[in-house]
Amino acid sequence: MEHLDAQEREQQWKKIQEALFNKQIGEFRAEFLELHPYDQAKIFEEQSEDVRMLIYSYLSPEEMADVMENIDYEDVEEFFTEMDPRYASNVLAEMSTDDSVDILNELDKDKVASFLTIMDKEAAQEIKELLHYEEKTAGSLMTNEYVVIHAGQTVKEAMRHLRQEAPEAETIYYTYVVDDQKRLVGVISLRDLIIAEGDWLVSDVMSDRVVSVSVGQDQEEVAHMMRDYDFLALPVVDFQNHLLGIITVDDVMDVMEEEANDDYSKLAGVSETERSDQSALAAASKRLPWLIILLFLGMFTASLIGRFEKALDVVPILAIFIPLIAGMAGNTGTQSLAVAVRGIATGEIEKLGKTKIIIREGLTGLITGLSCGIVVTGVVYVWQGNLFLGMLVGLSIMMTLIIATIAGSMIPLVMHRFKIDPAVASGPFITTINDIISILVYFGLATMFMDLLLKQ
Repeated sequence: MEHLDAQEREQQWKKIQEALFNKQIGEFRAEFLELHPYDQAKIFEEQSEDVRMLIYSYLSPEEMADVMENIDYEDVEEFFTEMDPRYASNVLAEMSTDDSVDILNELDKDKVASFLTIMDKEAAQEIKELLHYEEKTAGSLMTNEYVVIHAGQTVKEAMRHLRQEAPEAETIYYTYVVDDQKRLVGVISLRDLIIAEGDWLVSDVMSDRVVSVSVGQDQEEVAHMMRDYDFLALPVVDFQNHLLGIITVDDVMDVMEEEANDDYSKLAGVSETERSDQSALAAASKRLPWLIILLFLGMFTASLIGRFEKALDVVPILAIFIPLIAGMAGNTGTQSLAVAVRGIATGEIEKLGKTKIIIREGLTGLITGLSCGIVVTGVVYVWQGNLFLGMLVGLSIMMTLIIATIAGSMIPLVMHRFKIDPAVASGPFITTINDIISILVYFGLATMFMDLLLKQ
C-alpha cells in the first residue's frame, strides 16, 4: 500500500464516492480497504456527517478501528458522538487499549460510562485498568496488550505461548520475563528466542539488565529515554517492580509531537490548547491573559521612557534609536531563550551544566554585542556626523545584547529549577522584559553623558 498525496487521495475518493452513493458495497469496500489506514483516515476526516454515516454502515467495527487509530485522538469526539453507541463501543473495543484510553479521556464522563457499559466485559476491564492513571504519565501511555513469559519456562514452552498470544499483542519483538510474583526480571528478543535451543530455560537466555520506567513517570522523560536507548518498547512497572504494561515507539512519537507543539505554543505566548478550527472568540479568550500581562509590561516600558523626557527634549535625536536598541535586545533574548528551552527539553543542559550554558551565552552576547556595536557606531557617525552619538548607540547595543542574551538563558533555567515549565517564558514575555532593560541602559548612558552629547 503506497502513501497517497492530497491529489491522489482526491482522485481515489472520487472512485470510492461513486461506489458509496450507488450503494455498491462490495466495490466500495474493495477500493477503500485497499488504501493504507492513514489514507483511509484522511479521506474519512474530509467527509460530511451524512457521508460518514454511510461509511459506518459499510465498515465493521474492526475496520473502523483501524481508521480511528490514524486520527488524532483530540479530533475524534465528534465521530464517536455521531456513531450508534453500540457500534462506537465495539470500535473502541477493537482498538489498541492505549488508543481507546486516549480517546475516552477526551469524552464526557457520561459518554465514557455508557460506552464501557455496552462494551464487551473483557475489553471494558482492560480499558478501565488504564483509565485511572494520571494524564501525561507513563501509566496513561502504556498498553496492557503485551506478551509475558516466565523465567522458569523452557524456550520451547515460551515459543508456544508467544504464538498463542502474539495476535493480540502490540509488539512481540521484545518479550518481557517475570518471576512467580509477576516482578520484571528480564527481557528477551524474538531473535534470541528463535535461535535458542528448545530445552534451554528462558532464565538462561534472557538479559537481566532491563531498562524500565515507573508508572507515574512523566511522558516527556519516557520519550527521552526511548530516544536515548533506541528502544521499540519500554516496560512500565510499579514501585515493587511488578510489570504493569509496555509503551511502544508509536505512542512516544505522538508524545514528542505533542510536547513540541506545547513548547512552541508557549514560546509564542499562545495556549497549547488553542486549535486552528476554534472560533475567533474562543481563540481570543485564550490569548487575552498573555496579552493583558504584556500590555501592562508595555505600559511600564512607556512610563520608563517618560522618566527620560528631559533627555529627549534636550537631544530629540535619541528617540530615533529606541526601536533599534529595543528590537535588537528582544531578538537576541528570544534566540537565547529558544536555545535554553531546547537544551532543557533534550537534556543537554544536564549534560553540559547550567554554569557552562550561562557562560557560553554571555560570551556569545559579548561577541555579537561588540560586533553589532562597532557596526552601529560607524553607521550612526556617517549618517549623523556625531561620533559620540554613534558611540553611545553602539555601547548601548553592546550592553543590552550581553544582558539580554544572559537573561534569555537564565530565566528558563531559574523557572526549571523551581519546577515551572520553562516554555512559559515565552518569546513575547522575554521581548518585553528586554525592552525594559534596553531602555534603562540606553537612557541611563545618555543621561550620564548628556554634557558630551551636547558638545558634539
